Amino acid sequence: MAGLINFEDEKEVTQFLDNLGVEYSYQCYKEKDPEGCQRLADYFEGVKKDYDSAAQVLKHNCETNGHGESCYKLGSYHVTGKGGVTECLKTAYSCFVRSCNTGGKKSVDACHNAGLLAHDGRAMEEGPDATTARQYYDKACDGGFAPSCFNLSALFIQGNSKGLAPDMSLALKYANKACDLGHVWGCANASRMYKLGDGTEKDEKKAEELKNRAKELHDVKQERQLKFGE
Repeated sequence: MAGLINFEDEKEVTQFLDNLGVEYSYQCYKEKDPEGCQRLADYFEGVKKDYDSAAQVLKHNCETNGHGESCYKLGSYHVTGKGGVTECLKTAYSCFVRSCNTGGKKSVDACHNAGLLAHDGRAMEEGPDATTARQYYDKACDGGFAPSCFNLSALFIQGNSKGLAPDMSLALKYANKACDLGHVWGCANASRMYKLGDGTEKDEKKAEELKNRAKELHDVKQERQLKFGE
């Protein structure tokens, strides 16, 4: 039947993959389709292992088309200097921020990464910026990204001297949300807060429930790791 590929035939597979590259290139540069550009970047990265070419396409698609997934991946390249781009956390941060604000498949991950880089200060002119970190963690947490919810909880437990006051009720709120999303330490922290009455009234029953939930999540994680290693 026409159109079917015999994947046991190396020459046929090679021709098929080469044709894909031509098709994606046409979509990107002739049809000016941002999704086509992303497919082309993925092709260079995943099929050809040509990271320099992938980086060029990602840069074009992020800067010219404002494509959120390409901006996210370009930011990741700038973290490590992959594909011959400059290793620069400030540039990575700007890419993650653009991806976060644009939306798309990787926007939640991008928001979290922007939060991390603001939180530890490596991409900021004046060092750690908890207020900005909160802004991006909030977006990621709202998108269901458990580590961002947990980091928000930690931010409100600690507070800082630059305008973010400790707030144990908010810390508990975000710990609970992280727990609901399956974050072991979110459950553990929420359990301790209910046990001690931090940010809420003491509730031994709730503390025990959350402690058991943390144990269940930990056991599941350990089981998955063991199965993966078998």
